[in-house]
Amino acid sequence: MRIMAIDYGDAHTGVAISDPTGFLVGTTTTINSWRQEVVVDRLARLIEEHRPDEVVLGFPKNMDGTDGRKADLYRELAAALEEVTGMEIILWDERRTTIDAHQILFNQGKDGRKRKKIVDAMAASLILENYLDYKRMKRE
Repeated sequence: MRIMAIDYGDAHTGVAISDPTGFLVGTTTTINSWRQEVVVDRLARLIEEHRPDEVVLGFPKNMDGTDGRKADLYRELAAALEEVTGMEIILWDERRTTIDAHQILFNQGKDGRKRKKIVDAMAASLILENYLDYKRMKRE
């Protein structure tokens, strides 16, 4: 079961796709655009190319569990993707993923400029890892 995870951002959107077994993070990429219609188009192309069984969109939550200030924007993106692809988009709590991604890249010795270029793909990988862990725990 292949799963795609999306870390939607203001100017960069990270995408991570699992291996065909749905066990490991495989491919990662970044879409560099702030325009939602461009992001939707590129995501739809990636969905068509990789044919995931599930698509997970990182969803902004506050630390107290309430919806983040950009929640409506993320719901709009999910609705647009559902309309274009016909797939259900799963909204997944993304708390701390970008912070954790920056920390991981910093610990790997990446400077600020290098981190900025790949942090969104790393955050998408963390969203995907969290979702895959959830699915594994649910099966057990």
